[in-house]
Amino acid sequence: MRRICLALPTNRPCAAAISAVHQEAAYAAENFDVEVHLLVLDSCDRASFTRHAAVVGGLPATPGVVTHHLDEAAQREFLRQVIGAAGLDKPELLLDLMLPAALSYGACTNRAFLIAAALGCASVHRRDSDSRYQELDGVPVFPIHHELRSLGKRAADAASSVTGTDLDARHRDKPVSMVGSSFVGEMSVDIDEMYRLDPEVYYEVVGLWAPFHWPQEEKRRFVDDSFRGAGTEMFTRDRATLTLVDPMRVDMCNIAFSGVQEQVPLMPATDTIGSDYFLIHLVHDATLPGVLHNRNIVNFYTGERRTDPGFMAYHLRFAKFFLSMLYLNHVYDRMEKAGETLLDGEHRIRVPAIVELLRESSGLDVTENVQRLDALDRTYRRLGGRYARFASALAERRARLLDEARRDIEDYALLTEAWSAMIRASRATDLHRLKRLPG
Repeated sequence: MRRICLALPTNRPCAAAISAVHQEAAYAAENFDVEVHLLVLDSCDRASFTRHAAVVGGLPATPGVVTHHLDEAAQREFLRQVIGAAGLDKPELLLDLMLPAALSYGACTNRAFLIAAALGCASVHRRDSDSRYQELDGVPVFPIHHELRSLGKRAADAASSVTGTDLDARHRDKPVSMVGSSFVGEMSVDIDEMYRLDPEVYYEVVGLWAPFHWPQEEKRRFVDDSFRGAGTEMFTRDRATLTLVDPMRVDMCNIAFSGVQEQVPLMPATDTIGSDYFLIHLVHDATLPGVLHNRNIVNFYTGERRTDPGFMAYHLRFAKFFLSMLYLNHVYDRMEKAGETLLDGEHRIRVPAIVELLRESSGLDVTENVQRLDALDRTYRRLGGRYARFASALAERRARLLDEARRDIEDYALLTEAWSAMIRASRATDLHRLKRLPG
């Protein structure tokens, strides 16, 4: 029986999400020949962790579902075992990259990848704590339905499990490495307000994501397609397409990977939105088949995001995201040009080629990032109020942010180079110290 990992990283109270994801795990175990390891990686404060533990302890016993609820102390102990067993240089830095003190979307998912390997799971299916499932006639619509129908299969064999395909025949022998969809619901509360205050500022700011050399009209089209998920279309019937999945069509709250997550990790940058999206681009650019389906998850925003501290925290992550794109746009461009030469004869990623691109990008001139910070300062001051206050706070950190963005890509190259050894060590690591509860 194949083992899979359904992962829910969280740093916020999310009892309802834990219960809902357990229902998805039960659906998978009942309808597919799999053993589901539901992995809750909990970075909450002790009171929230205790409440989550009570929820996990009260979940109904379900054949084929095993639940793991790990606080950061347990995660840290696991990582120390893995890094030590791998015999890698700079073990303390690697531990910090895997479990940093600050929020990191990439690092929390990387921990799920390693623990999944230790559990013997063939795939990792990620959900978020600030989302819920759509329903059809009162029944939840679980993305794992499409993920398990296709993920890991040879593309030619997966064709019968989808409703359509536009995959070129030359990719038919490659494995389906990613299955995903997006979200429906409200636009980001932070940038939606920006759009309502001044649409031209919105277009300029969000356009900082795009490569600088793009013409303005292309940037505007890109902005129109950004941060909107799948819009507001509600689920009525299944659609699933076997394809080279467009990275703009999927979201990390609704994604599953097979194989590739054990070859290349995600970027461990802290306080940076989008730091967990690299594999979505890599799967596409390396011409690995995927499935795009329409079981979109419903996105919502917690009350904290609507507070002034939540606003300041998000916009710091937003700014650092733009700075990261100097390096990532360079890597994405090179990966797209390299195409399937990024794969070896067994359709695995040639990791040294990725490490080389990451290291190459770290030497880029930072003039574009200086211009990005200039644009953020000017536009946020134009918006006034708390945007202007954020601009002042950003100005104080200007030099440090430029250095952090470059160091983030250097650290990513280091982690990518070490990743295969960490995966091997994970597979051999004794998990008896990790709390393991029957599902």
